[in-house]
Amino acid sequence: MSTQRTQELASLLERIRERKPLIHHITNMVVMNDTANITLAIGALPVMAHAPEEVEEMVSLAGALVLNIGTLTTGQIESMLLAGRRANRLGIPIVLDPVGAGATRFRTQNALHLLAELRIAVLRGNAAEIGSLIGVASETRGVEAISVDASPSIIARNASSHFGCTVAITGARDVIVDGERTAEIDNGHPLLASITGSGCMATSLIGAFLAVEPDAWPATIAALIAMGVAGEAAAIEAGGPGTFRSHLLDAVTALSYEQLRERQRVSFL
Repeated sequence: MSTQRTQELASLLERIRERKPLIHHITNMVVMNDTANITLAIGALPVMAHAPEEVEEMVSLAGALVLNIGTLTTGQIESMLLAGRRANRLGIPIVLDPVGAGATRFRTQNALHLLAELRIAVLRGNAAEIGSLIGVASETRGVEAISVDASPSIIARNASSHFGCTVAITGARDVIVDGERTAEIDNGHPLLASITGSGCMATSLIGAFLAVEPDAWPATIAALIAMGVAGEAAAIEAGGPGTFRSHLLDAVTALSYEQLRERQRVSFL
């Protein structure tokens, strides 16, 4: 990877901390506190506004909109559509996290409805979730992926082509595809899979980076590098999942340009 590209990805962190963009979340009730805290830790400002009476006004103030269907309700879908349509009119980027897509028809159909009705900048999920949206057979237990019948890279390429957006499939190796552009990230630690909401937190970081970088592909790459590098740093001090969660927030807060530049392990294919 070129030194220039490494520096450009790392510099997005400094841009977030200079601008402090507001990130509007309509999100998963289980991990709302974690997603708010990690948004704050990276240098952005989180707001969790779900009521249909205010979401259009709130998103008008935001740098990005994060939609997460982890604890989905019919009323939440209404709010997502209202906020998303206003964001589209204003040119505010949207990241969609289809948590548990493939587990139930309700989740899968509503994720597809959001993708059809809104212009999504980034679709982030695991291989089973993204695969279910393009008809790839998989096994999902609750919101956890058990198995999937295609490789993450194939699913990401097909989903990016089908939905016309940047697609990020996260796991032991993250795959980020936008049309003909593909990157793979090998940063991270197994403890990230041991806590609830690490994927949701990664989605919130993508929202923060989208708010300062109009090209969704490098914004997503930089966000997932940040999550992976912070996970590696947090694991050094952690005694297990409980302490890892708190160390992760500390590690995100402590992230520096130098860390992201020197520790990123990214391949461009």
